[in-house]
Amino acid sequence: MWRTVKRLLAPLAAIGFLLAKFKFVLFALLKIKFVGTALTALLSIGAYALLFPLWFAVGLVALIWVHEMGHVLQLKREGIPASAPMFIPFLGALVAMKQLPKNALAEARVGLAGPVLGTLGALGVLGLYAWTQEPVLLALAYVGFFLNLINLLPVLPLDGGRAIGALSPAFWILGVGLMAALMLTSAISPLFLLLVAFLGGPELWHRWKTRNTPEGQAYHKIEPRHRFAVGAVYLVLAVSLALLMGVTDVPAPPPSA
Repeated sequence: MWRTVKRLLAPLAAIGFLLAKFKFVLFALLKIKFVGTALTALLSIGAYALLFPLWFAVGLVALIWVHEMGHVLQLKREGIPASAPMFIPFLGALVAMKQLPKNALAEARVGLAGPVLGTLGALGVLGLYAWTQEPVLLALAYVGFFLNLINLLPVLPLDGGRAIGALSPAFWILGVGLMAALMLTSAISPLFLLLVAFLGGPELWHRWKTRNTPEGQAYHKIEPRHRFAVGAVYLVLAVSLALLMGVTDVPAPPPSA
């Protein structure tokens, strides 16, 4: 067991040494828009390759990139300056907005754009599997559907929390309850749920407290037809992803005698 731990930790220690040695060069490169994306993508591929086959790691990072590009493209349509996608090993990736959306509807569109494009990317992988019958492609499609569905949990800072806020901030309470239920049933890693709570808790609390202020009410003032459209897209996307996970979830063969 100790040999396995050393084998996993040795590459991480080497990466840490290089980051410390050349941190100033690295920070300068990260400020260049697409260089930062490429470097963090390579770092994530290396990290995932410690646990999975290399081509699965490459495909996983590609699917995450497609998801994040959905946010980038919609942010551009909304006229909101944003960073290029930056990958964080084992946590996914993020796109930093340089200003807030003008209202909850714009934020919902940005939030939903990631899962929409991410779902299309996973469908593309599923199509490649149907053509080639490569098992790694089926596994990637399943993981792609799973990651996009998880992102639809109705709690900040996940995409679902940003989308569902356009319907009513009250849905965030439902999201908190759902997160608690998932944590109790261990349906998802408790570490992931705790991280979501840590990152999104302060923002959620601030928004909840300010929801009835003039600024909060103006931000959430949305026409009923737009609320219906956001709710319909959210529901169709969530149900479709759940069904697609069922299609691609192939049970592992029993161990040989």
